[in-house]
Amino acid sequence: MDPRMTASRHGNLLMFGLLLSCAGLAAAETYPVVDTGQTACYDAAAEIAAPAAGDPFFGQDAQYDGNQPSYTVSGDGLTVYDNVTGLTWMASPDADLDGVLESPQDKLSFWDALDFPATLNAQSYGGYDDWRLPSIKELYSLILFSGVDPSGYSGDTSGLIPFIDTDAFDFVYGDESANERIIDSQYWSSNAYVGTTMNGDHTVFGVNFADGRIKGYGTTLMGSDKTSFVLCCRGNAVYGVNDFAANGDGTVTDAATGLMWMQDDSGAGMTWEDALAYAEGLDFAGHDDWRLPNAKELQGILDYTRSPQTTGTAAVDTVFTCSAISDEDGGSDFPFYWSGTTHSNWTDAPGAFGAYVAFGSGYGWMQDPFPPFDYTFMDVHGAGCQRSDPKDGDPADYPYGNGPQGDVVRIYNHVRCVRDAGTNVGVEDDGEDGEEVPEVLPGWSLKAVPNPFNPQTTIRFSVQEPGPVTVMILDVAGRLVTELVSESLPVGEHEIAWNGLTDRGQKAPSGVYLARLVHTRGVMTVKVTLSK
Repeated sequence: MDPRMTASRHGNLLMFGLLLSCAGLAAAETYPVVDTGQTACYDAAAEIAAPAAGDPFFGQDAQYDGNQPSYTVSGDGLTVYDNVTGLTWMASPDADLDGVLESPQDKLSFWDALDFPATLNAQSYGGYDDWRLPSIKELYSLILFSGVDPSGYSGDTSGLIPFIDTDAFDFVYGDESANERIIDSQYWSSNAYVGTTMNGDHTVFGVNFADGRIKGYGTTLMGSDKTSFVLCCRGNAVYGVNDFAANGDGTVTDAATGLMWMQDDSGAGMTWEDALAYAEGLDFAGHDDWRLPNAKELQGILDYTRSPQTTGTAAVDTVFTCSAISDEDGGSDFPFYWSGTTHSNWTDAPGAFGAYVAFGSGYGWMQDPFPPFDYTFMDVHGAGCQRSDPKDGDPADYPYGNGPQGDVVRIYNHVRCVRDAGTNVGVEDDGEDGEEVPEVLPGWSLKAVPNPFNPQTTIRFSVQEPGPVTVMILDVAGRLVTELVSESLPVGEHEIAWNGLTDRGQKAPSGVYLARLVHTRGVMTVKVTLSK
């Protein structure tokens, strides 16, 4: 390569970094939140066509594109690289490493799970010797809400859809012939609960990729060690670590995720439909592009070192404030918070439940198995669990909760809105794609034709002053996807094609991207959509 071109490229990227910083968009986040993968829209019961702005149920998870899940499986099939998070994973929780995933044979106790990375490292599994048991935030990065909850289902599992990408990862449901439930496909994380659940059980958080939930699992079950699957990871050691800063205007920015949050919550509970409307109608701190966070964004601000039991606070960084509530047994606690994510299920009302995250205790009513079969109110799942509530109805209809562990049903949950800190890109269908976003280049032009596109679009731009120009494609989190132009250009009209490939030659996932033009005089950005 011509060294002058290398120097020019390097200089333009340095300039881009400075301008990007001035424009308020982080060049890279250490904790990019992977999108949930939910593409279907729902009302309070069923799947529906995507609502338009102003319609009921507008602004839900499926109407916002985030960092689309993207994986690269290694040639030997042993590992999976997450192209969003930078984490490398085992492709299979095959704990005995015999090449066959079985339940319950490949499940480990939590204590054995703690030792399992050392086993992998001793044999340089997949060519690496730095495997670790994932944190709950690392593990939850893999969950996909394209899955369907099979709770209560029994029989053939071939038509079920789990909450993990089975093209990239090996997965198996619980084995009913071995006295397991179909939903018994839980995975250990490294996060022990700072409180206790049930009757004082030592508890560790895990993700259930069969039913799409986080809960705290006791490390023992009926007097024996509880066993679950283990999926170790490596790389990006700071993934899941937040970098919060209060902005002095009632908002909090997380530099690690590139998200901006309301510092306070809604102050009152509401149904899921009303929560969506509240978020979409919010005009606060100079921004009107607030939204109801998806389940993974919401879980991303939890602080698993906190709980009402141990710190007297909600399980969130103290930069945030949480409303105090009275729990179902008359005590003081903190709310559940709605996400914009539907927790789809296999029944005749697949959209009836919305995913929430518990910033307070994960209460439930546990029934005594012996006469007189009394109910005991207790922290069943732990502060920091993710469960689901009916989207509407009357909580009084559920005096002892819902499900086998009596999850308390509130329906009227609180709201904490979020927005992208560095961009005003909003709902996919909130206006015409390709509308120019003016920044600091008045009189210049930048557009993509066609838009949306597949497989190729042409980026057309005008240069009003000669000089070095960089044109690049970013994802909505501000990460560089590919650079299209990096050279000195004369005044006039120019164009360059983008075929949807990354700088590694891989096909970019469908979704919203940012085409950005950078000149010494400033920057200009346009939204482009790579359609499916």
